[in-house]
Amino acid sequence: MRSPALRHVLTHLITPLLMCIGMGLAYMGAFVTPEPHHLPVAVVGTTPKAKVFAQTVKDTAGDKLDVRTVATRADAVHLLTSRDVTGAYVPSARAPELLVATAASDTGATAVEKVFTPVAAREGVPLKVTDVAAPVADDPTGQGLFFLLVAVSIGSYASVAALGAAGAALAMRVRALLALGVAAVVGGIGALLAGPVFHLAHHDLAGLWGMASLYSAGILLIGVGLHTFLKRWTTLTMMVLFVMLNFTSSGGLFRPELQNGFFGALHAFWNGAGLVEGARSLLYFDGDGLARTVWTLVAWLLAGVLVTAVAALYERTRAARREAAGPEAAPAASEPREAEDEVEEEVEETVGV
Repeated sequence: MRSPALRHVLTHLITPLLMCIGMGLAYMGAFVTPEPHHLPVAVVGTTPKAKVFAQTVKDTAGDKLDVRTVATRADAVHLLTSRDVTGAYVPSARAPELLVATAASDTGATAVEKVFTPVAAREGVPLKVTDVAAPVADDPTGQGLFFLLVAVSIGSYASVAALGAAGAALAMRVRALLALGVAAVVGGIGALLAGPVFHLAHHDLAGLWGMASLYSAGILLIGVGLHTFLKRWTTLTMMVLFVMLNFTSSGGLFRPELQNGFFGALHAFWNGAGLVEGARSLLYFDGDGLARTVWTLVAWLLAGVLVTAVAALYERTRAARREAAGPEAAPAASEPREAEDEVEEEVEETVGV
C-alpha cells in the first residue's frame, strides 16, 4: 500500500471493527436467548406427597431446574435471602404460594413464576406470589445496580488512556498513585449516582463507595500496567476484559443460571459480578455473602498491582539498556509529538457501551 495516510487509517479501523464483532458475540451470546440451566428452586414439605411432587417437577423440567425440598416456609425464606435458591413453591390444594426475591434477580423471579404458574393452574387454583426481598421503589426491577456497574466501569477504563499514554513520562509508581486517586473519585461518583441522584441505595453509601473504588482501582491498575506493553491496543483489551466479558457475566440483567455455561462460569470470579453481587448483599440482604464478593474485588486489585509491578520492572530495565547504549539510543525528537497523537487516538477509540 503506497499511501502512508491511507495505511494509517485502515490500521486504526481494525480496532472498531474488532469491537463490533466482539460486542455482538458477547452481548448476543449472553442475553439473546436466556434459558434456565440448573435454576435452583425449592418445594416446601417433607411428606411423601411433597417429595413426589418435587420429583415430578424435576423430571418434567430436566436440566432446567435443580429441585430440593425443605421442611418449612421459614427454611425456604432463608434459602431465598441467602440466594441459594431462586424460588420456593409452597403446595396447597386451596392457596399455593410461590416465594421469590426480586432484589436478587427480577428475571430469575420471572423465570420461576413461568415454571410454577401452570402447576397451580392445573390444580384449578390461583398462585399467590410473595416477594420476600423486593428492591426499592426507585429501582423496581433491581437492575439499576447493573447500570451503576456500567457507569463505574466506563469511568475506569476510559481513564486508562489518559494515565497510560499521557502519563507515560511519569514513573510507574506515580501513575499507580494517580490510578488509585482516580478510582476513589470514580467510586465517589458511583455512590453519588446510586444515592442522592437516583436513590438506588438508601443506606450504606460509604460501603458502596468503598466497593466501587476497589473495583475501579483493579481496572485502572491492570490497564495502566498493560499499556506499557500493548500501547494503543490497550483500549481493545480493556473492552474485552471489562465490557464484553464483564457486563455479560455480572448477573445484573440475567442470573448465571439463565445464561449459557461460559458466562455462568465467569460470574463466579469476574470483578463485575463481584461489584453487583456485593452491592446486592449490602443493600438488600444484610451483608450475607458480602465477604466473598469483596475478596473477589481484592483479588482483581492484587492482579492489577502485579501487572503494574511487572510493567515498572520492564520500564526500568528498558531505560537502563538505553542509558548503557549511549546517546545514539536516545528517543528521537519527534517522539513527544507521536506520544500526543497516541493519546488523542486512544481517547477517541475509548468508547462507552
